[in-house]
Amino acid sequence: MPRIPHIKSLETRHEESRVAVLRGLENLGRRDFLKVAAASFGAAATMNLRTPHSYQPVKIDPGNGAAPFRFAYISDSHLYDREVNERFVRSLLRAVDDINAQDPAPDFVLFGGDLAQLGQTSELKLGAQILGALKAPVKMMVGEHDWYLDMGEAWRERFGADRYSFDHKGVHFVVLNSVLEADFWTARKLSPMERMLTVAGLDNGAQNPFTVGDEQRAWLAQDLAEVDKKTPLVVFSHSPLYKLYKPWNFWTDDAEEVQALLRPFEAVSVIHGHTHQLLTQRIEHLNFHGMLSTAWPWPYAPQGLPEITVQMNRPNPFNPLDGCGTGQVHVHADGLVDKIYDLWNRNPITVSKVFTSSGGKSDRPPATTKKSY
Repeated sequence: MPRIPHIKSLETRHEESRVAVLRGLENLGRRDFLKVAAASFGAAATMNLRTPHSYQPVKIDPGNGAAPFRFAYISDSHLYDREVNERFVRSLLRAVDDINAQDPAPDFVLFGGDLAQLGQTSELKLGAQILGALKAPVKMMVGEHDWYLDMGEAWRERFGADRYSFDHKGVHFVVLNSVLEADFWTARKLSPMERMLTVAGLDNGAQNPFTVGDEQRAWLAQDLAEVDKKTPLVVFSHSPLYKLYKPWNFWTDDAEEVQALLRPFEAVSVIHGHTHQLLTQRIEHLNFHGMLSTAWPWPYAPQGLPEITVQMNRPNPFNPLDGCGTGQVHVHADGLVDKIYDLWNRNPITVSKVFTSSGGKSDRPPATTKKSY
């Protein structure tokens, strides 16, 4: 896949007009923000052609004298066909280029779900072609945008199982399908695309909440039964494995039951996508961290946000690249994480293990200066 050339930003010449317009956006609601942001995608492409990326290099220290190692994480590329939206394609290409440039190379790359936007074969094929240029081995996790057009048929055919586990250098990794929903489509006689658009709507209230499900929890219990409880455990889920905000499906309905299976382990880190924003949660000794998207940022939920989450300043709806970025993750032997969110065109934000373990009382990052939409 050829590399997209870097094109110098044209933002400076538009700054005065943008500032004038943004003064009228102070009281936008979430839906209005998303409408403005969507309408501005085409205009922003001409205003600012720099392409950020959201791959996250992750360093893991297994402890017990084992050597640290690194992998890379990419999530939520939401690819349309190239002729529909090339910007999302460029963002994912940039992430692949930057990962390939890492020295030393990561041991593997984990893709965190929502490779496609509407789960179409052409979108998944395009994503597979782009990720196929990665030099490191690639491990895939499914998101709801990849799943609900054909209930995962094209995904499984191209990428394999939607749940699995593996061991790597003293750490046990688990990849879950956390976006399963009870059937809401048969009784309503929805077509496959209508079902897909309903789930992709996220806050339309017509779908059911995400779940890991009875059968997959039984599989997880059997998988973890064979792992020593002192082994560091890293779990990848697309939706957060806690309950944040149900109307947007920032939610996993059986989260507490999944947490109960993880709790016996001494060091547990859960890394999720889906929410496209800075999120930090700690439940007892279980640590949860949200990752950024290569496509766009989401506004913060109006309620349910974990107390220790440090919000990023609200994104500029006339610059859909704003609120994306890169960063670093350092998973310590105790499961606690030092997380650096290096947002594009902003100052980095560090969420340290001290901040997390103190419940937000120590080493607090700077507070946001602008409320979310």
